[in-house]
Amino acid sequence: MPEALAKVAASVFRPAVTGLVPYEPGKPVEEVQRELGLSRVVKLASNEGPYGPFPAALEALARAAAELNRYPDGGAYRLRGALAERHGVRFEEVAVGAGADALVDCVSQAVLNPGDEIVCGWPSFPSYVIDALKLGAVPRRVPLADHRYDLEAMLSEVGPRTKIVYVCHPNNPTGTMNSRAELDSYFEQVPGHVLTVLDQAYFEYIDEPEYPDGVEEYLKAGRSVLVLRTFSKIYGLAGLRVGYGLASEEMVAAIGKVKRAFDVSSAAQAAALASLDDGPEIERRRRLNAEGRVALTEAFLDHGLEPAGPAVANFLYVDVGDDARALFDSLLHEGVIVRPLAGFGAPGAIRVSVGAPGENEFFSEALGRVLAGVPTVT
Repeated sequence: MPEALAKVAASVFRPAVTGLVPYEPGKPVEEVQRELGLSRVVKLASNEGPYGPFPAALEALARAAAELNRYPDGGAYRLRGALAERHGVRFEEVAVGAGADALVDCVSQAVLNPGDEIVCGWPSFPSYVIDALKLGAVPRRVPLADHRYDLEAMLSEVGPRTKIVYVCHPNNPTGTMNSRAELDSYFEQVPGHVLTVLDQAYFEYIDEPEYPDGVEEYLKAGRSVLVLRTFSKIYGLAGLRVGYGLASEEMVAAIGKVKRAFDVSSAAQAAALASLDDGPEIERRRRLNAEGRVALTEAFLDHGLEPAGPAVANFLYVDVGDDARALFDSLLHEGVIVRPLAGFGAPGAIRVSVGAPGENEFFSEALGRVLAGVPTVT
C-alpha cells in the first residue's frame, strides 16, 4: 500500500468546515456483495425508486450519447422551458440543478452570511444543516412532534437573523407530512424577511387530499418560497442527478450566480425532459409504491416494530432502540442495505425504502431472521 501523502496544515481549512461531519452515502450493492460474499444484495437505503428510467428517457439517453464530447447547455434552456410550461410559471422562475440537494447548497450560498440562521425540523434532511454550517451560519433544529414538523414551534425560533426556514414535506427521514391547514397557518405567520424552502422531493408519490401543492398554493399566491422537486425518485433518474426549484425571478437569478456552470449533464437534461409526459407510468409507480409501503409496514408490525406514520412517500422510519447500527449491520449480513439515521439526528432509528415486490419480500424475510437470531445462510 502506498505511503500517505504529506499532511496539510490545519490552519489551511476554514473553522466552519473543520467540525463538519460529511453526509454518509449508502453502501453500493457490489461492494457489499464483495465484502460479505453474498449472492444477492438488495439496497433499500437511499430512497431511490426501484424502477429504472422511463422508456422515453432511455431513448433520449441513447441519442444524447453521441454528443457527450460537448459541454451541456449550462442554462438548461429546453428543460427549464418545459418545466415553466408544466407549472404555469415564467422561464425566469425555474432553476435547475444537480438534484434538489444541489439547489439547497446554492440557496445557502446565495443567502447565508456567517452568523445568519436557518430553522428546520429535526431529525430531517442533513444538507439543510450541513450547508448552513459550511458558511458559518447557525442552524436552529426544532424537535419533531409525533414524527412530524412542528411548524408552530419552528415559528417561535424565527428571529431577526433567520434567513431560511426549511419545511421538508414529506419529511425525510420520517416520511410524514403536515396538513394543508398547518402549512396555510405557517405561511400566514412567517415574517416577510424569511425565505421558506418547501422541499417536495417526493411530491409525485403522494395521493392525499390534505397534501398541498407548494407551487399552486403558496408560490403563485405570492409567498416568499422556493419549492423543490426532483427527477431522482419516481422518475428513476437518481444516478443522473437532476432536480429543480421554482421561485421568484430574483431568487432564481441569485441561484444562477453561485451554481457551477455545467452542473447538470446533457444526459440528465435529455432524460428529464423525455420523462415529463408519461403520466400513466407515474400513476403505475405511485400505485406500486403505495402497495409496497403497506407490505413493508406489515413486515415491521409482524415483527413487533411500528413505523412512524402515516407515511406518504417511498420509505418508512422505524425506531429500533438506542443504537440502530447493530440492526443495520445484521441486515447487511443478510444482504439488505438500509439506512441507519445517526447522521439525520436519529441514532436509534432506521429508514427503509420501498422496493419492488420481490425486494420487499426479501427484506421481510431477512428482518425475521435477524430478529429471531437465526444464523445467516449464504
